[in-house]
Amino acid sequence: MTLLATRGLTKRFGGLCALDGVDLELGEREILGVIGPNGAGKTTLFSLIAGSIRPTSGEIVLDGQRVTGRPAHLCVRAGIVRTHQIVRPFGNLTVFENVLVAAMHLRRTAASHARDRAAEVLDFVGLADRRGQYPATLTLAGRKRLELARALSTGPRVLLLDEVVAGINPTEALAFTALIRRVRDERGISVIMTEHVMPAVMSLSDRIFVLDRGKPIAQGTPQEVVANPLVVTAYLGTSAGEGAAP
Repeated sequence: MTLLATRGLTKRFGGLCALDGVDLELGEREILGVIGPNGAGKTTLFSLIAGSIRPTSGEIVLDGQRVTGRPAHLCVRAGIVRTHQIVRPFGNLTVFENVLVAAMHLRRTAASHARDRAAEVLDFVGLADRRGQYPATLTLAGRKRLELARALSTGPRVLLLDEVVAGINPTEALAFTALIRRVRDERGISVIMTEHVMPAVMSLSDRIFVLDRGKPIAQGTPQEVVANPLVVTAYLGTSAGEGAAP
């Protein structure tokens, strides 16, 4: 069952078409990987769905309701929330307070319920023992867990994960991959993730959606996508693509 869909989603910045007529569907309890070379339009797609920027044309539909053009805070209240590749927690607030702010202000939750929710989410992401510390004391992997906790505290239905595995060591990446799978399996949240760490996105994703120069060029299972000559060409160049084609 489709939970989120984009139809003809297009974004132009002056003469540059960053995203060109993208039709995308995300199912209930699905992990969808969005990949593509640098400049493919992945960040623009995330920003449009999350309400950070408005589309030039096209629409975004969440569970049958049009959410196109809603600002980010209203997208969060509707159930769409994103993380960012460069995490920027509130440095003057503790780990717990960072999550509490998100739980209270983005969902307009009563203080007592927000505190319970923040504590539960911190336990879920493995930061319960760091709740009284400040973000600067965390490793990069810890700060990314904090970023995920802030997103989860808003009670999302659709979670957009932007490069959550990038930059962390292989052991931490493996643990983070397992955590993302738990987000889907235990909390029933649908996930769209963009990631340059291919082993992570390939192992996690039910389907892969490939962008190149703002346009979709392939979608399917991870096995289908990696065997697609258009995908090989987009990543490695024309000569490599021609050589890899059957």
